[in-house]
Amino acid sequence: MVHSAASTSFLNRRVHVLVGDITSQQVDAIVNAANHTLLGGGGVDGAIHRRGGSRILEECRKLRESRFPQGLPAGQAVITSAGNLPAKYVVHTVGPIVRGGAPDSALLAACYRNSLALASEHHLRSIAFPAISTGAYGYPREQAAPVVSSAIESFLAESSVPYEVRLVFFDLSDAQIFLGNQVFSKP
Repeated sequence: MVHSAASTSFLNRRVHVLVGDITSQQVDAIVNAANHTLLGGGGVDGAIHRRGGSRILEECRKLRESRFPQGLPAGQAVITSAGNLPAKYVVHTVGPIVRGGAPDSALLAACYRNSLALASEHHLRSIAFPAISTGAYGYPREQAAPVVSSAIESFLAESSVPYEVRLVFFDLSDAQIFLGNQVFSKP
């Protein structure tokens, strides 16, 4: 894995694209690319649950019992504490799964918008996202970049909170694909 201290910024330095470990981000909230069960899994979801500890899982179980007995629907987002993570909160969202056919850009955009809305509701100044749905869920990275950048830009145009949005890529190649396909407005 390649880590980079430098980042590329957009939207008057409100959005930063960087390579690193989402579980190490010192922000108010990190976003979990969760599966619908909210009970942990592989990839980012597994890493967050492992590093964050049992408190996150306990809160997710309570959410399943009280609000989402069938699991969290794709595109929606919920918030828990961050357990042992350096962040204060974890926002869990379930991205669309791509199995043949066209990827669901509306659902992917909803993941980002709904996560940002929760951050705004909780008056969080900073939030860090992984690349939702582009791993095991199969969303093509080149197609995700314009959807993600457009959703973030449209939300931030209407809201002053969160002030900082980080897009944290695990691999340099994924960050480069994003940067080559994003559609943020030029200053």
